[in-house]
Amino acid sequence: MKKIDRPSFFLSACLGTALVLGNIGIAQRVLAAEMKQIQASQMNALADKEAPELLKTLEELVAIESGSTDLEGLAKMQATIGKKLDQLGIPYQIIQGSGNTKTGAMVMVKLKGNGTAKIAMIAHMDTVYQKGDSKKQPFKVADGKAYGLGIQDDRAGIAVILHTLKMIKAAGINSFGELTILINADEEIGSPGSKETIMALGEANDLVISCETSGTKADYVRLATSSIARADLSVQGKAAHSGANPDFGRNALYEMAHQVLQTRDINNIAPGVKFNWTLAQAGTVRNMIPPEAKATADIRANKMSDFDLVEEKLKEKIQNHLIPDTTVTVDFIRARPPLVPNEKGLAVAKLAQSIAKEIQWPLEVLDTPTGGGTDAAYAQIRSRGAVIESFGLQGFGGHTDNAEYILIDSIKPRLFITSMLIDQYSKQHAAEKK
Repeated sequence: MKKIDRPSFFLSACLGTALVLGNIGIAQRVLAAEMKQIQASQMNALADKEAPELLKTLEELVAIESGSTDLEGLAKMQATIGKKLDQLGIPYQIIQGSGNTKTGAMVMVKLKGNGTAKIAMIAHMDTVYQKGDSKKQPFKVADGKAYGLGIQDDRAGIAVILHTLKMIKAAGINSFGELTILINADEEIGSPGSKETIMALGEANDLVISCETSGTKADYVRLATSSIARADLSVQGKAAHSGANPDFGRNALYEMAHQVLQTRDINNIAPGVKFNWTLAQAGTVRNMIPPEAKATADIRANKMSDFDLVEEKLKEKIQNHLIPDTTVTVDFIRARPPLVPNEKGLAVAKLAQSIAKEIQWPLEVLDTPTGGGTDAAYAQIRSRGAVIESFGLQGFGGHTDNAEYILIDSIKPRLFITSMLIDQYSKQHAAEKK
């Protein structure tokens, strides 16, 4: 007996029935629905196959230390990513950042398709860690989690991009007009060398997908991130012998500590403001009253205008001194802007939700910032399209030194959702252009 190919037979039957009924429109909708179902089944199978491979990629990436200022480590990351792309037969470029700041180079990929939609995916290869820190938490798998420094922020994003590319190529998806990949090397220090490139991507593309992490309590698409600023506090005191004549001096360290403590309540000045002193330096030798001290605060806000309130309150508070005859000044620097929700981003997020439902995967949409700032905000500055965030894996513990992990069960759904989103968004875009 001749074996009947079920999908082909089913399609023919549906099409024939609809034609008999004399309704070409019904036939076309039935055909499209069945084709979509077949593709979803194919991509689900590919995601199932790629999930363990992505975990292996994470282990390889976590083994490479690449702090934002570690140019040698960043070069190793670029080479490793390049090797993965070579294995896929995908050409890439290594491009240098702009500006005077010496930062690591970026990896860029441009794939041409047969459609009209221009889509970009971004992630970053740098971490906040210093050389040797990886010994504190090497890669390991336990209790459904994969641990390692940088694994959540943002090795997971890189791995999702690489294996999404692999799936797209295996499935023969070319419905997009152009698919651009950018993996930069300076996100953790504000993207001084890459932000112009990222802003240009936002301007040139219909959709930018940023692959930072999602949460562990719920998986989500993010439409909002916080704005970021910093405050540099400087204290000028007076040096003296710390044993023979300490009263002759003016202890800048004491004054700095006083200023740090009396300003810590600025957190409450507006909803979403997070104000934390994170760096401090004072003194040069043990037996000298320190004549100088410095501290830096990391500041987050829901909107840039909130920084006006923070700066005003900070400058008001530092007028109150602990140590007489010390000078206290502060420089306030506004840095990364916020990612702001809009209708185009919301439409793409809802499309992602509908794709997730095909595999019964709950996917939320976050439209309020929670303190994190990302390169998605730079992509939106000159954007003519949609920018969405959190297409890495579900994870926790970024910027810790012993508690960073991703949820292994989130790998397969994320690969499925991302690859299907690229294809379905591209098809919608082409249909709208007709």
